[in-house]
Amino acid sequence: MKTTFKMLGLAVVMALATACSDDNDDDKITIQAHDQNQMMTVMHDMMAEMDMMKVTQDPDIDYASMMKMHHMGAIEMAKLELQSGSNAEMKAMAQAIIDAQQKEIATLDSFLSTATPTTMNMEFHMKMMEGMERMEKQSDLQVINGNIDQDFATLMIGHHQSATEMAQMQLLMGKSTQLKTLSTMIIEEQNKEIEAFQAFLLANRSN
Repeated sequence: MKTTFKMLGLAVVMALATACSDDNDDDKITIQAHDQNQMMTVMHDMMAEMDMMKVTQDPDIDYASMMKMHHMGAIEMAKLELQSGSNAEMKAMAQAIIDAQQKEIATLDSFLSTATPTTMNMEFHMKMMEGMERMEKQSDLQVINGNIDQDFATLMIGHHQSATEMAQMQLLMGKSTQLKTLSTMIIEEQNKEIEAFQAFLLANRSN
């Protein structure tokens, strides 16, 4: 991560911690440094891999390659939840994410196995890069506490929001009908999961 983003994230976390110190102990949110957090490490590794992806500037091919890496990151986070989490609801969601996204990766692999670049769209490329930068900034601003279940839900919200944004870009600028069908499904399913993660955090975030 860029040092500026890390410093900004640390400043936000410190501000939140100071604000919380004025409240009752029951209302305080525990925080953990990002470099010490297992779930955040998986997120950072995924983003580093995406940063190094070789681009073709063909919207469909670059989307498929990037979404595959994005899904693989989600699967690794879900595996960590299954391994170290304790909440049954979050474990069930983690398994559902693994099952669904492994199938979607198979679809992406099938497309990539035969796809060849046919167009060059610099606007798509620039918007996807802007989206990655937003995801990096947002992850560095997240307040995480070392509770695997809560950190999984917190980081997966931003992860899913990034995926739906990527899918919307493919619907706008891509040509593949196969990928458009997949993109529509990703948007619908991951928006539902975002709502479930938000509901879980609202019920559990302060403890």
